[in-house]
This record gives sequence, structure tokens and C-alpha cells, in this order.
Amino acid sequence: MKEFSVSSKEAGQRMDKYLFKILNQASKGFVYKMLRKKNIVLNDKKATGQEVLNASDQIKIYLSDETFDKFASALGDTAEEKTAEKSASGNAKPAAKTSAVHHPKIQIVYENDDILILNKPVGLLSQKAQKEDYSANEMVIDYLLESGQLTRAELRTFHPSICNRLDRNTSGLLIAGKTIRGLQEMADALKSRSMQKYYRCLVAGQITQDAHLKGYLAKDHQSNKVTIRKEAFADASYIETAYHPVKVYENMTLLEVHLITGRSHQIRAHLASIGHPILGDGKYGDKKINQTVKDSCRIRSQLLHAYRMEFPDGRIVTAPEPATFTRVQTKLAKEKR
Repeated sequence: MKEFSVSSKEAGQRMDKYLFKILNQASKGFVYKMLRKKNIVLNDKKATGQEVLNASDQIKIYLSDETFDKFASALGDTAEEKTAEKSASGNAKPAAKTSAVHHPKIQIVYENDDILILNKPVGLLSQKAQKEDYSANEMVIDYLLESGQLTRAELRTFHPSICNRLDRNTSGLLIAGKTIRGLQEMADALKSRSMQKYYRCLVAGQITQDAHLKGYLAKDHQSNKVTIRKEAFADASYIETAYHPVKVYENMTLLEVHLITGRSHQIRAHLASIGHPILGDGKYGDKKINQTVKDSCRIRSQLLHAYRMEFPDGRIVTAPEPATFTRVQTKLAKEKR
């Protein structure tokens, strides 16, 4: 018999989803069969698997050790743990020396028991695209492990995760759920748009008035680019983008953008569609201006930063503009006369 105690991080998920993570080599049919036969029980009572788990709930799995090991054979042990186990038993060769990989240090701007908000640097993926990638997700997990807020054992049944996404070359605020409750609450806030998101960006040309843009956006997944039109068209989603000029120069404007709907590349493409592309944007920007920015300021990414989040309960979280914004404004911006 194996017994598991539900932690506060794992609370809030359905029992069957928890079991699928433990018995991750078993079919769903097998898990439900074990529930019906009371070979798996919740707090010593029969369960259907639909129950929402609470902290300190006890799950008992009445299977032979051989059967349990068969269905939990890939229970989430890390490569480091497996290597350590082999080394301890004398069955592994000493690991070859490899050069140390230096990952950026996490910059946390807000944290409570359920969530943390970090300031993502340019160049870091929000979530990994390939197996070998190091993303903000891995950064958060490393931080929680190192700070003792998460154990390797807990990773077997719950993975903290990034809740929103930013393009690789966009910096700024990313939310991560540290618990199931945190993930669920942030997912609801993002879906209902009860949390307001504001960005800062440097765009080409002068914008002197506030505006509220509306339109329709469709993405071509093959080219990874979007098209924006004022009227609805096939496979397009409705979008809204509002902005306010923070500082106006002769040749550029520092904008604060309110992202009302959150679609792929929305801010970048929407601003480019009205003739004010973001500086440094290789997909939607002006090549000549981007080359000037690159040559004069050593900048190779778009100057777009997720700057502020306003929560429905009144909390406001900000991440200061990166140094690249100051560098460009100092070197290239001509004061408006």
C-alpha cells in the first residue's frame, strides 16, 4: 500500500488528475477501475475521482509494490536524481566534465503564498519550445526548490507554471502560480480580463493624443506573423488596444499601452498598422530605423516592456523600464520643440 498526503500546493485539483500524475504509466480506465474497486481511496472512503482535493487529504493506493512500480515507473525523477542513484549503486560511470551553464538570476517583483511575479529579461522564453530550452518556467521551479518552497517529491504531482506569456524579445512582468489555487485564480483573472495589463514601448514618429484602437487579427502560423484589419475577416479575432503618450520626441514616442485583449503579437502589429512600429521590431518594424537603433545603441530586440499589472483587489505591480529604453532615448531621441 502507498499513501500520499495532499500538500497545500496540490490542493484544489481533481483527484483523478492527481492520480494520473502518480500512476502516469497506467491508462485512465485502469485508474477508474481501481477507484470503483476501492483499491484507491480518499480519506479511507470510496471515491469517484471527481472530488476536489483539500490540503492534508490522504490518498491510499492498495496495489502490490510490483504493480505500483510498473505504473509509476517514470514518476518524474530528474536526470540528476537518476544519475545520483546509479552512482550510489556503482552502476554509473563518472559524469564527464562539462562547462557550467549560467542562467539569468530571477528578478522577483511580487510574491505571496500562491503566486510570484517576475521581471523577465529579453532573450528568455516564457515556456520552453524545445526540450533543452531554459525558460521562465524552469527559472521559477529552480527558485522554489532553492528557497525550500518546493521539493523534488512535490514536482511529481504538481508543477508550478507561468500563467501568461511574453515574446522572447519582450521584457517585463510574468505571473507564475506556486499552487493550484494560484494557477486557477490567475487563469480566471486573465480570462475575465479583470486584471489590467499595461506595457511601455518606444515607437517611431510622434503620437500626441490618446487613442483606443479596435480591429481584427489573424495569425499565419507558418510565417509566425499576424495580419490586422479594421473589418472582420476569415479566422480573425476581435482586438482592442489603447495607448497614452508618456513622452513625445521629434522622431519617436514613449507610449504606455493598455492591452485590453491579449492576442499574439497584438501590440506590435497594431501599432505598426497605424504607421508607428516599435523600435527594434524585426517582424513589423522599419528596417532602416531598426538598423540605426542596432548600430547606435547595440540593441537587437523590440523595445517593448510589460510594465504594470493592476489586480481587481487594488494591488498594482510594476517592473521598471529596462536600461535599453534610457539608452535609446539618450542617444537617439530628439526633444520635441
